[in-house]
Amino acid sequence: MILLEANKLMVTIRDRFLLDINHLQIQEKDRIGLVGRNGSGKTTLLNVLAEAQNPSKGNVISHATCVLLPQLKSTNTVKSGGEITQGYINKAIAKKSDILFADEPTTNLDTKNIEKLENHLKRWQGAFVLVSHDRVFLDSLCTTIWELDDGNLKIYQGNYSNYVEQKELEQKQHETAYEQYQYKKKQLERALELKEQKAQRATKKPKNISASEANIKGAKPYFANKQKKLRQAAKAIETRLEKLEKVDKIKELPPVKMDLPNEDIIKGRIILRINEVAGKVENRLLWKTGNIDIRAGDKIAIIGRNGTGKTTFLRKILNKNNGIAISPAIKIGYFSQNLDMLDVNKTILENVSSTSIQNETLMRTVLARLRFFRDDVYNKVDVISSGVRV
Repeated sequence: MILLEANKLMVTIRDRFLLDINHLQIQEKDRIGLVGRNGSGKTTLLNVLAEAQNPSKGNVISHATCVLLPQLKSTNTVKSGGEITQGYINKAIAKKSDILFADEPTTNLDTKNIEKLENHLKRWQGAFVLVSHDRVFLDSLCTTIWELDDGNLKIYQGNYSNYVEQKELEQKQHETAYEQYQYKKKQLERALELKEQKAQRATKKPKNISASEANIKGAKPYFANKQKKLRQAAKAIETRLEKLEKVDKIKELPPVKMDLPNEDIIKGRIILRINEVAGKVENRLLWKTGNIDIRAGDKIAIIGRNGTGKTTFLRKILNKNNGIAISPAIKIGYFSQNLDMLDVNKTILENVSSTSIQNETLMRTVLARLRFFRDDVYNKVDVISSGVRV
């Protein structure tokens, strides 16, 4: 039974097609994983299907109840990111809708709560569409993968691992087709060049014929006719070249590049000392440390259940609370799980400019290394996806 279908969906942002999907449908018990690069339109597609956003063109016909679990959540609370996500999940599941649209539902969840969500979805009576970058999560739950690429939707049967295998096979076939196209194109171009050269030489007096012989009646028409045939042959090759089915090279994004200043100078030196620091919420003790020395070059993970105070611990370091000593040789960068360091009403470049002392040329160079090219830097934060904000 078809629960929902969409026809001729189009969504445009400025002068660019974000989505251009001819047809899709969701049926009873569908377990769909929606994947694609950051900024490919995954969140937008979920919002359109859940009728939380209108498409530029096309329509969505729903025969079912729907619930949307959004990626961006209200953070105006003292709860941790994981606790906030879990609250949204509980409300969405309690509605028992026919279709659940879940946008990055595992964000900020600890392992136990991810497993709990996984079990809920395995027992889910309706259909669901999940956006997630958690491959294990998609493998465990999905039987169909929708891929968004350049605004188009392509459907693959199976879980995420099956999708990866099919994509790798497609890529190899595409690379082979591209190589064959390039070989045939060069072959025809070389043949065309040779025919053109012969045609040019056909009107010249051959080296092994004397001047008197070249003037014999019929010699000039012979060479002219020869040139004409060569020109015709060249034209035939040119036509074959024009009709040769073009195969484009697979697009590859440039790698993200980052440099850390003074990395070698401070490596191995103690840059952070933590002595008997405690984390509390009101009168409740969340944690207490002993004495910890952190050296430049250390890679440390802070783990724990949702609500145990991991973010509180980081903020105490940032605020240089009592018991925390930070080397004056270092600068600290902080990446907030709520992305609340960004002003959504400003452009990407304005956000960077607000905290940088560098000139615009250097800022744009760094942004380009993070894949923000040319006019991308003038996009406002409120129109870019969560993945792009990250």
